[in-house]
Amino acid sequence: MTAFAFVFPGQGSQSMGMLNAWGDHPAVRATLAEASDALGEDIARLIAEGPKEALDLTTNTQPVMLTAGVACWRAWLADTGLMPAAVAGHSLGEYAALVAAGALTLKDALPLVRFRAQAMQEAVPVGAGGMAAILGMDAEGVKAGCAEAAALTGEAVEAVNFNDPKQTVIAGTKAAVEKACEVLKAAGAKRALPLPVSAPFHSSLMKPAAERLKEKLAATAFAVPSIAVINNIDVVVAADPDAIRDALYRQAFGPVRWVESVQALKGRGLTHVIECGPGKVLSGMVKRIDAELVTGCVLDPTSLTEVKALLA
Repeated sequence: MTAFAFVFPGQGSQSMGMLNAWGDHPAVRATLAEASDALGEDIARLIAEGPKEALDLTTNTQPVMLTAGVACWRAWLADTGLMPAAVAGHSLGEYAALVAAGALTLKDALPLVRFRAQAMQEAVPVGAGGMAAILGMDAEGVKAGCAEAAALTGEAVEAVNFNDPKQTVIAGTKAAVEKACEVLKAAGAKRALPLPVSAPFHSSLMKPAAERLKEKLAATAFAVPSIAVINNIDVVVAADPDAIRDALYRQAFGPVRWVESVQALKGRGLTHVIECGPGKVLSGMVKRIDAELVTGCVLDPTSLTEVKALLA
Protein backbone atom coordinates (compact mmCIF):
# COMPACT_ATOMS: atom_id res chain seq x y z
CA MET A 1 0.00 0.00 0.00
CA THR A 2 1.29 3.44 -0.97
CA ALA A 3 2.06 5.79 1.95
CA PHE A 4 -0.27 8.76 1.64
CA ALA A 5 -1.48 11.94 3.35
CA PHE A 6 -4.99 13.32 3.71
CA VAL A 7 -5.63 17.07 3.57
CA PHE A 8 -8.88 18.81 4.50
CA PRO A 9 -10.30 21.92 2.81
CA GLY A 10 -11.49 25.03 4.61
CA GLN A 11 -13.93 27.86 4.07
CA GLY A 12 -14.77 28.52 0.42
CA SER A 13 -15.25 24.92 -0.71
CA GLN A 14 -18.84 24.71 0.54
CA SER A 15 -21.78 24.23 -1.83
CA MET A 16 -25.42 23.26 -1.48
CA GLY A 17 -25.91 19.51 -1.74
CA MET A 18 -22.21 18.80 -1.31
CA LEU A 19 -22.90 15.50 0.49
CA ASN A 20 -25.91 14.41 -1.55
CA ALA A 21 -23.94 11.92 -3.65
CA TRP A 22 -23.28 9.83 -0.53
CA GLY A 23 -27.00 9.03 -0.33
CA ASP A 24 -27.74 7.04 2.81
CA HIS A 25 -24.14 6.04 3.50
CA PRO A 26 -24.22 5.04 7.20
CA ALA A 27 -21.02 6.90 8.16
CA VAL A 28 -22.16 10.11 6.49
CA ARG A 29 -25.67 9.87 7.90
CA ALA A 30 -24.32 9.25 11.41
CA THR A 31 -21.93 12.22 11.13
CA LEU A 32 -24.73 14.55 10.07
CA ALA A 33 -26.88 13.36 12.98
CA GLU A 34 -23.99 13.89 15.41
CA ALA A 35 -23.41 17.40 14.06
CA SER A 36 -27.08 18.29 14.35
CA ASP A 37 -27.15 17.08 17.95
CA ALA A 38 -23.96 18.99 18.82
CA LEU A 39 -25.23 22.30 17.43
CA GLY A 40 -28.94 21.91 18.15
CA GLU A 41 -30.04 22.44 14.54
CA ASP A 42 -30.63 20.43 11.38
CA ILE A 43 -27.17 20.51 9.79
CA ALA A 44 -28.10 17.85 7.24
CA ARG A 45 -30.90 20.03 5.92
CA LEU A 46 -28.70 23.14 5.79
CA ILE A 47 -26.08 21.27 3.75
CA ALA A 48 -28.62 19.64 1.44
CA GLU A 49 -30.98 22.55 0.88
CA GLY A 50 -29.23 25.75 1.94
CA PRO A 51 -30.24 28.40 1.13
CA LYS A 52 -26.86 29.43 -0.25
CA GLU A 53 -26.93 32.69 1.71
CA ALA A 54 -27.23 30.74 4.96
CA LEU A 55 -24.55 28.24 3.94
CA ASP A 56 -22.14 31.09 3.12
CA LEU A 57 -22.53 32.83 6.48
CA THR A 58 -19.18 32.37 8.27
CA THR A 59 -20.91 31.16 11.43
CA ASN A 60 -22.54 28.38 9.40
CA THR A 61 -19.79 27.73 6.85
CA GLN A 62 -17.18 26.78 9.42
CA PRO A 63 -19.18 24.07 11.26
CA VAL A 64 -20.70 22.86 7.97
CA MET A 65 -17.30 22.41 6.29
CA LEU A 66 -15.96 20.67 9.38
CA THR A 67 -18.94 18.29 9.31
CA ALA A 68 -18.53 17.59 5.59
CA GLY A 69 -14.80 16.90 5.89
CA VAL A 70 -15.31 14.51 8.80
CA ALA A 71 -18.23 12.80 7.02
CA CYS A 72 -16.03 12.06 4.00
CA TRP A 73 -13.22 10.89 6.28
CA ARG A 74 -15.50 8.49 8.15
CA ALA A 75 -16.91 7.15 4.89
CA TRP A 76 -13.34 6.50 3.71
CA LEU A 77 -12.45 4.67 6.92
CA ALA A 78 -15.66 2.65 6.92
CA ASP A 79 -15.16 1.56 3.32
CA THR A 80 -11.38 1.02 3.25
CA GLY A 81 -9.92 0.97 6.77
CA LEU A 82 -6.82 2.64 5.31
CA MET A 83 -5.07 5.22 7.49
CA PRO A 84 -2.93 8.05 6.12
CA ALA A 85 0.60 8.49 7.42
CA ALA A 86 -0.04 12.20 8.05
CA VAL A 87 -2.84 14.77 7.79
CA ALA A 88 -3.11 18.52 7.42
CA GLY A 89 -5.89 21.03 6.86
CA HIS A 90 -6.09 24.43 5.21
CA SER A 91 -7.09 27.02 7.83
CA LEU A 92 -10.45 25.75 9.17
CA GLY A 93 -9.54 22.37 7.65
CA GLU A 94 -6.96 21.91 10.39
CA TYR A 95 -9.83 21.23 12.81
CA ALA A 96 -11.09 18.41 10.57
CA ALA A 97 -7.53 17.04 10.44
CA LEU A 98 -7.39 17.05 14.24
CA VAL A 99 -10.74 15.22 14.45
CA ALA A 100 -9.48 12.65 11.93
CA ALA A 101 -6.34 12.17 14.02
CA GLY A 102 -8.34 11.64 17.21
CA ALA A 103 -7.02 14.79 18.90
CA LEU A 104 -10.49 16.32 19.09
CA THR A 105 -13.99 14.86 19.02
CA LEU A 106 -16.46 16.15 16.46
CA LYS A 107 -18.88 16.87 19.29
CA ASP A 108 -16.34 19.24 20.87
CA ALA A 109 -14.96 20.60 17.60
CA LEU A 110 -18.28 21.84 16.22
CA PRO A 111 -19.17 24.38 18.93
CA LEU A 112 -15.49 25.37 18.98
CA VAL A 113 -15.41 26.29 15.29
CA ARG A 114 -18.77 28.05 15.50
CA PHE A 115 -17.38 30.14 18.35
CA ARG A 116 -14.24 30.77 16.26
CA ALA A 117 -16.38 31.97 13.37
CA GLN A 118 -18.44 34.28 15.59
CA ALA A 119 -15.35 35.73 17.25
CA MET A 120 -13.71 36.36 13.87
CA GLN A 121 -16.85 37.98 12.49
CA GLU A 122 -17.18 40.26 15.51
CA ALA A 123 -13.50 41.27 15.62
CA VAL A 124 -13.80 43.64 12.66
CA PRO A 125 -17.03 45.39 11.58
CA VAL A 126 -18.50 44.04 8.33
CA GLY A 127 -17.15 46.10 5.46
CA ALA A 128 -14.16 47.44 7.41
CA GLY A 129 -11.82 44.62 6.41
CA GLY A 130 -11.08 42.71 3.25
CA MET A 131 -9.06 40.03 1.54
CA ALA A 132 -7.70 39.62 -1.99
CA ALA A 133 -5.95 36.87 -3.93
CA ILE A 134 -2.75 37.96 -5.64
CA LEU A 135 -1.92 35.84 -8.69
CA GLY A 136 1.26 35.60 -10.71
CA MET A 137 3.70 36.94 -8.14
CA ASP A 138 5.95 35.15 -5.67
CA ALA A 139 5.36 35.40 -1.94
CA GLU A 140 8.31 37.72 -1.26
CA GLY A 141 7.00 40.21 -3.82
CA VAL A 142 3.55 40.11 -2.24
CA LYS A 143 4.97 40.69 1.23
CA ALA A 144 6.98 43.68 -0.03
CA GLY A 145 3.90 45.16 -1.70
CA CYS A 146 1.88 44.77 1.49
CA ALA A 147 4.60 46.52 3.50
CA GLU A 148 4.54 49.42 1.02
CA ALA A 149 0.73 49.68 1.12
CA ALA A 150 0.72 49.56 4.93
CA ALA A 151 3.24 52.40 5.04
CA LEU A 152 1.23 54.47 2.54
CA THR A 153 -2.10 54.03 4.34
CA GLY A 154 -0.97 53.68 7.94
CA GLU A 155 -3.27 50.66 8.16
CA ALA A 156 -2.77 46.89 8.36
CA VAL A 157 -2.44 44.66 5.31
CA GLU A 158 -0.51 41.37 5.32
CA ALA A 159 0.14 38.23 3.33
CA VAL A 160 -1.96 35.62 5.13
CA ASN A 161 -2.44 32.53 2.93
CA PHE A 162 0.56 31.16 1.05
CA ASN A 163 -1.51 28.89 -1.19
CA ASP A 164 0.90 28.05 -3.98
CA PRO A 165 4.13 29.53 -5.39
CA LYS A 166 2.22 32.11 -7.46
CA GLN A 167 -0.92 32.63 -5.37
CA THR A 168 -0.89 34.47 -2.07
CA VAL A 169 -3.94 35.88 -0.28
CA ILE A 170 -3.66 39.20 1.54
CA ALA A 171 -5.88 40.59 4.29
CA GLY A 172 -6.28 43.80 6.26
CA THR A 173 -8.39 46.93 6.40
CA LYS A 174 -10.45 47.62 3.28
CA ALA A 175 -8.42 50.70 2.35
CA ALA A 176 -5.06 49.01 2.88
CA VAL A 177 -6.07 45.93 0.86
CA GLU A 178 -7.25 48.14 -2.01
CA LYS A 179 -3.96 50.08 -1.93
CA ALA A 180 -1.96 46.83 -1.81
CA CYS A 181 -3.83 45.57 -4.88
CA GLU A 182 -2.86 48.76 -6.74
CA VAL A 183 0.78 48.50 -5.64
CA LEU A 184 1.05 44.81 -6.48
CA LYS A 185 -0.51 45.13 -9.93
CA ALA A 186 1.88 47.99 -10.67
CA ALA A 187 4.74 45.76 -9.49
CA GLY A 188 3.83 42.96 -11.90
CA ALA A 189 1.13 40.81 -10.30
CA LYS A 190 -1.05 39.29 -13.02
CA ARG A 191 -4.25 39.72 -11.06
CA ALA A 192 -5.47 41.04 -7.73
CA LEU A 193 -8.91 39.61 -6.98
CA PRO A 194 -10.99 40.89 -4.05
CA LEU A 195 -12.52 37.92 -2.20
CA PRO A 196 -16.17 37.76 -1.10
CA VAL A 197 -15.43 37.30 2.59
CA SER A 198 -16.81 39.01 5.65
CA ALA A 199 -13.60 39.49 7.65
CA PRO A 200 -9.80 39.78 7.16
CA PHE A 201 -9.04 36.21 8.26
CA HIS A 202 -5.58 35.26 9.53
CA SER A 203 -4.43 38.88 9.74
CA SER A 204 -3.27 40.70 12.88
CA LEU A 205 -6.73 42.31 12.96
CA MET A 206 -8.01 38.92 14.16
CA LYS A 207 -5.98 39.13 17.40
CA PRO A 208 -9.06 40.10 19.51
CA ALA A 209 -10.89 37.06 18.11
CA ALA A 210 -7.90 34.86 18.88
CA GLU A 211 -7.85 36.01 22.51
CA ARG A 212 -11.49 34.98 22.87
CA LEU A 213 -10.78 31.70 21.10
CA LYS A 214 -7.86 31.03 23.46
CA GLU A 215 -10.26 30.80 26.42
CA LYS A 216 -12.56 28.44 24.52
CA LEU A 217 -9.60 26.25 23.49
CA ALA A 218 -8.46 26.04 27.12
CA ALA A 219 -11.89 24.70 28.09
CA THR A 220 -11.96 22.11 25.27
CA ALA A 221 -10.59 18.59 25.69
CA PHE A 222 -7.72 17.63 23.37
CA ALA A 223 -5.83 14.32 23.15
CA VAL A 224 -2.52 13.26 21.66
CA PRO A 225 -3.16 12.66 17.93
CA SER A 226 -2.90 9.10 16.62
CA ILE A 227 -1.74 10.40 13.22
CA ALA A 228 0.87 13.11 12.56
CA VAL A 229 -0.91 16.47 12.06
CA ILE A 230 1.17 19.15 10.33
CA ASN A 231 -0.12 22.49 11.52
CA ASN A 232 -0.55 25.69 9.50
CA ILE A 233 1.22 28.17 11.71
CA ASP A 234 4.55 26.44 12.43
CA VAL A 235 4.53 23.64 9.81
CA VAL A 236 5.40 21.14 12.54
CA VAL A 237 3.78 18.10 14.13
CA ALA A 238 2.55 19.07 17.59
CA ALA A 239 1.49 16.14 19.79
CA ASP A 240 1.06 17.79 23.19
CA PRO A 241 -2.53 19.02 23.69
CA ASP A 242 -1.37 22.39 25.02
CA ALA A 243 0.88 22.84 21.98
CA ILE A 244 -2.08 22.06 19.71
CA ARG A 245 -4.23 24.63 21.52
CA ASP A 246 -1.49 27.25 21.20
CA ALA A 247 -1.06 26.56 17.49
CA LEU A 248 -4.81 26.94 16.87
CA TYR A 249 -4.82 30.18 18.86
CA ARG A 250 -1.96 31.64 16.80
CA GLN A 251 -3.42 30.29 13.55
CA ALA A 252 -6.41 32.61 14.00
CA PHE A 253 -4.25 35.72 13.50
CA GLY A 254 -1.28 34.19 11.69
CA PRO A 255 -0.64 33.01 8.13
CA VAL A 256 -1.61 29.69 6.57
CA ARG A 257 1.73 28.31 5.35
CA TRP A 258 0.23 25.88 2.87
CA VAL A 259 3.15 25.70 0.44
CA GLU A 260 5.48 24.68 3.27
CA SER A 261 2.89 22.27 4.69
CA VAL A 262 2.67 20.36 1.41
CA GLN A 263 6.47 20.36 1.12
CA ALA A 264 6.62 18.96 4.66
CA LEU A 265 4.30 16.10 3.68
CA LYS A 266 6.60 15.26 0.78
CA GLY A 267 9.57 15.57 3.12
CA ARG A 268 8.08 12.73 5.16
CA GLY A 269 8.40 10.49 2.11
CA LEU A 270 4.74 10.71 1.08
CA THR A 271 4.08 10.61 -2.66
CA HIS A 272 0.26 10.82 -2.63
CA VAL A 273 -1.76 13.70 -1.15
CA ILE A 274 -5.51 13.07 -1.04
CA GLU A 275 -8.04 15.85 -0.48
CA CYS A 276 -10.84 14.74 1.85
CA GLY A 277 -14.02 16.79 1.70
CA PRO A 278 -16.03 18.87 -0.75
CA GLY A 279 -14.35 20.44 -3.76
CA LYS A 280 -10.95 20.05 -5.39
CA VAL A 281 -9.30 23.34 -4.42
CA LEU A 282 -6.47 21.82 -2.39
CA SER A 283 -5.67 19.22 -5.02
CA GLY A 284 -4.99 22.00 -7.51
CA MET A 285 -2.80 23.83 -5.02
CA VAL A 286 -0.83 20.66 -4.25
CA LYS A 287 -0.10 20.10 -7.95
CA ARG A 288 1.06 23.70 -8.39
CA ILE A 289 3.30 23.38 -5.33
CA ASP A 290 4.89 20.12 -6.48
CA ALA A 291 3.91 18.49 -9.75
CA GLU A 292 5.55 15.21 -8.68
CA LEU A 293 2.94 14.63 -5.98
CA VAL A 294 0.03 12.39 -6.94
CA THR A 295 -3.34 13.85 -5.95
CA GLY A 296 -6.88 12.57 -5.57
CA CYS A 297 -10.14 13.53 -3.87
CA VAL A 298 -12.56 11.77 -1.55
CA LEU A 299 -15.78 13.71 -1.96
CA ASP A 300 -18.31 11.08 -3.06
CA PRO A 301 -18.52 7.27 -3.49
CA THR A 302 -17.08 7.36 -7.02
CA SER A 303 -14.02 9.39 -6.06
CA LEU A 304 -13.49 7.19 -2.99
CA THR A 305 -13.32 4.11 -5.20
CA GLU A 306 -10.90 5.87 -7.55
CA VAL A 307 -8.58 6.88 -4.71
CA LYS A 308 -8.64 3.38 -3.25
CA ALA A 309 -7.47 2.04 -6.62
CA LEU A 310 -4.87 4.80 -6.88
CA LEU A 311 -3.30 3.77 -3.59
CA ALA A 312 -3.37 0.00 -4.23
